[in-house]
Amino acid sequence: MSLTTLKSLFAYKAWANSELFSKLATLTPEHAEQLHTCIRTLNHIYVVDRIFRAHLSGEPRPFDATNTKSTPSLDELRSDVEATDAWYVKYVDGLIEPALLEALSFTFTDGDSGRMTREEILLHVITHGGYHRGNVGQVLKSISVAPPRDLYTKFLHVSEPARRAA
Repeated sequence: MSLTTLKSLFAYKAWANSELFSKLATLTPEHAEQLHTCIRTLNHIYVVDRIFRAHLSGEPRPFDATNTKSTPSLDELRSDVEATDAWYVKYVDGLIEPALLEALSFTFTDGDSGRMTREEILLHVITHGGYHRGNVGQVLKSISVAPPRDLYTKFLHVSEPARRAA
């Protein structure tokens, strides 16, 4: 995959996260249980993003599990996710093509050994987040709330309106 595409995908991820957090902020107290479920799911994405960020940067793994015991507030999580999304956007922007093929060894939270290229890690972060944002969208649908349209095509046309020109 080209760096140009990876840069676009991480910009899309940040946009999709922002759209989803904005929608969740509109939920009323009657949906507190569903909001909690959504926050737990989004927190899982955040924790996994941070774990793989550590693998990419050679830092110690910041979490020993793929979610936290306590549940952050929506605002706290949104701030953490925005900072992590910004880190990934900057990280990908600073990469050079040969670095994508570099294989990194690490330990998963369950203790198993892992080895992935930087490109594979980045693609995992993108696909993992999209999968779980879809789970959150299903929770929203279950309470008759239309989730944001989490579509790469929509992002491309919103961020580059000239693409709509014939």
